[in-house]
Amino acid sequence: MKNQDFTTSVIVDASPHKVFNAINNVRGWWSENIEGSTNNLDDEFQYHYQDAHRAQFRIIEMVPDKKVVWHVLDNYFKFTKDETEWKDTKVIFELSEDNGKTVLKFTHQGLTPEYECFNLCHDAWTHYIQSSLRDLITTGKGSPTPKETGKEDLLKSDPISENQQEGKSICHRLLIKSPIEKVFEAITTQKGLAGWWTPDTIAKPEIGSMLKFSFGPDYFKEMKLVELKPYSKVQWYCVKAFEEWIGTSLTFELEPHSKGAILSFRHSGWKDYTPEFATCTYDWALFFRSLKRLCETGTGIPYPLFDQ
Repeated sequence: MKNQDFTTSVIVDASPHKVFNAINNVRGWWSENIEGSTNNLDDEFQYHYQDAHRAQFRIIEMVPDKKVVWHVLDNYFKFTKDETEWKDTKVIFELSEDNGKTVLKFTHQGLTPEYECFNLCHDAWTHYIQSSLRDLITTGKGSPTPKETGKEDLLKSDPISENQQEGKSICHRLLIKSPIEKVFEAITTQKGLAGWWTPDTIAKPEIGSMLKFSFGPDYFKEMKLVELKPYSKVQWYCVKAFEEWIGTSLTFELEPHSKGAILSFRHSGWKDYTPEFATCTYDWALFFRSLKRLCETGTGIPYPLFDQ
């Protein structure tokens, strides 16, 4: 029978020693929410992502510059019927040389299509190995899950009061079959936003920054980024746009799901059910179709093609 364990490989222009060290810097490419040592044989460490995923690992094999193996001692998923999926599986990193470059083969032994979490874990591991770990090796900086510090983790600048959020609201909720990390990137970075809303986007995922979205030569919207919680929540405050938009708030909230991520969107603060409100309700639905397609296939349908 064909081996169905999840596996992926990357080739990097770096020495095996450099790749080996990057692998063991787990906080540098996977998650800053790692507790315990990850550098030596028999080390045990714990991983957690909010209240959705917890796991405990032991390093059971470590051959310098050649191989690292983690044994999953325990695991908890909030979103699967079998909460212990991953338990007693192995995470394997194997290194080899090819024409002066290093081949990193990653295998999650035991993670097979029979697991409910397989598609989600397939995409998440692909993201962390092919993007974050590769970047850590080649540039010195990965993109791990940021450190969680409880309620203080929520970053705010000029938070929107409840009074400002009163009025009518446009609401959408959808399942995006893609890792929550990829969806968060799509709603916070300039490249991501340009891929599903409008190509003419200027944006930085920094609290207090001004985001500008142009729709043709004569119309643009400006939003202030007022809340940012990694992989959980993003909120904008509309500063410039059509008159009915000004003063409204746009909130994106994410939660993990066994098939990817649930996005809940709320555009609040509208004064009444006007024709513009109705038009925006429909347009947001089309744009979220574009966002979903971008995250799931790599290609969105941004303005001006979004309604085709």
